[in-house]
Amino acid sequence: MPQRDSFSYKDIFCDGELYSLLTAFFMLGSAYVFEHYANIYAFAYSERPTSSYVGDLFLDNLPAVDLNLIIIEGAFLSIVLGTLYVLSKPRHILFALKALALFIIIRALFISLTHVGVYPTHIDPGSGFFADIYSYLNFQLGFFFSGHTGLPFLMALVFWDHRTARMVFLSLSVVFGVAVLLAHIHYSIDVLAAPFMAYGIFGISKRLFPRDYALIQQAEHRLT
Repeated sequence: MPQRDSFSYKDIFCDGELYSLLTAFFMLGSAYVFEHYANIYAFAYSERPTSSYVGDLFLDNLPAVDLNLIIIEGAFLSIVLGTLYVLSKPRHILFALKALALFIIIRALFISLTHVGVYPTHIDPGSGFFADIYSYLNFQLGFFFSGHTGLPFLMALVFWDHRTARMVFLSLSVVFGVAVLLAHIHYSIDVLAAPFMAYGIFGISKRLFPRDYALIQQAEHRLT
């Protein structure tokens, strides 16, 4: 008979996990700083005359479709609901936050290395509250690798033993991957490489944060 998991926020603050939580928040804050400057650099680079788009097997043959509702509003909604879900799983919070921070840092590094121009038929994000935030964060120029595709895949790996959550996150990864391709705002390599990058980041996170990952494993052992 499965037992109810008794691990709670109290255990995070009272059982020596507080330092790990503070470290996670520091990593996450640092990650967003890295991402901010990476996006600024990518935007500045896009203004250079040497910045040009390249051919792509998928984009060259797929019509551009306006899927901003999925790519922008859908992504923000998924972030909010995903955050609430993570917060409902105290055992997963420490590892999930650190894996997320590592994901953002590594992606910021990659989008700073090689620069290609926006595909000419890409769908513009337009205007509006969420679109303005999307444009401000400069998601349109952060090509490799696709955060829309990679982040849900990473969360699927973190919550792999929770079947419903795993299927939802995997479905989101596929939906967002297809959407950014059809909107021509990502090259196919950005989307197809994202799950592999997420899997690698997940593996690195397990190595770097074994204590936090052990909390998740303990939960699965107790509930089986």
